[in-house]
Amino acid sequence: MMWHTLAQLLAVIQLGQKARTMDGMRIVIRTTAGLVWAEGRLQGQPVPLQEHLFSDLWTIFEDDDSLVWLAERQQHTERTLEMLENQYLEWRAERITE
Repeated sequence: MMWHTLAQLLAVIQLGQKARTMDGMRIVIRTTAGLVWAEGRLQGQPVPLQEHLFSDLWTIFEDDDSLVWLAERQQHTERTLEMLENQYLEWRAERITE
């Protein structure tokens, strides 16, 4: 099982994936609206970046709830790759004309 700091988590978690702290007390899910609480009294609400979250270690996992996000995750990944490719092509074009 791989553990991440909050900053690492934000960089690697994919759409529909969940993450939980080592003690299992906090679980979040990445949605198109951002990172939201997956369980508890705050379920469905956005996760505010507060100090206490920065000291937690998180592990990423998928469950049955994640399956509904697979198609959208694929589209999201394709759009991200397309944007990166376009940025590279623009940068390359600028370099060639200089």
